[in-house]
Amino acid sequence: MRNIGSEAIRQAVRDACVEACCRLPEDVLSALRAARDAEQGPGRAVLEQLLENAALAGERMRPCCQDTGMAVVFVDLGQDVHIEGNLTEAVNAGVAAGYGEGYLRKSVVSALSRKNTGDNTPAILHLRLVEGDGLTIAVAPKGFGSENMSRLHMLTPAEGEAGILHAIVETVRQAGACACPPCVVGVGIGGTMEAAALLAKRQLLRPLGRPSADPALARIEREALAQINASGIGPMGLGGVTTALAVHVAETPTHIAGLPVAVNMQCHACRHAERRL
Repeated sequence: MRNIGSEAIRQAVRDACVEACCRLPEDVLSALRAARDAEQGPGRAVLEQLLENAALAGERMRPCCQDTGMAVVFVDLGQDVHIEGNLTEAVNAGVAAGYGEGYLRKSVVSALSRKNTGDNTPAILHLRLVEGDGLTIAVAPKGFGSENMSRLHMLTPAEGEAGILHAIVETVRQAGACACPPCVVGVGIGGTMEAAALLAKRQLLRPLGRPSADPALARIEREALAQINASGIGPMGLGGVTTALAVHVAETPTHIAGLPVAVNMQCHACRHAERRL
């Protein structure tokens, strides 16, 4: 049994919040560069501005977007780890410290009264028990321009792969410029309504553009991406050949009577940072 103190968790979450909001991962930057090179007209100028903004944000450790999001925290906890203290409290303390000390906008409010909580807590915490004696924390700040464009489709089994493709592509088309394209599209197929949604959000942590190891899912990813980019929406909705940088699809078994499909939209700033303890 390995002991990990709550202070180490707090510090890791704090640092990951600041890093995620200020530094885009290299795979995202590479995808944006490739998209810029493929574009002409207004779309190319938009992508050049996004890349310049990302470079300045990373150099100066300033947020790359004014919407520094709601902190979504994925924790993979080894079954041979003992947490000294309260894990949830440590995560929220880390978020509060990161958003305070990093001068990140605090956007979390009561759903009904709309009163700001003041420190961007509570975080959305997803805990998964895994083998081993390690602890992995991934912080993914989620802005709501893209989150508001996400959709859950409860399809019938008869709709099959064609229905899945239609759900993915139509979600992006209906979002238009509102999700700040070029987007990353996370898709979860199967399970129940909440399982599909969580599976879709986890796909936003995948290395950008790496296809699924499942040939059927990889085929859906390719076809969905092709149809989305043929829509002509383009960067920031100004037209072009790149409306999405990637489509990441995963599936899990579901009930005989159902075919849930969750589509989680992510703006061009596909932000996340990881810490291992």
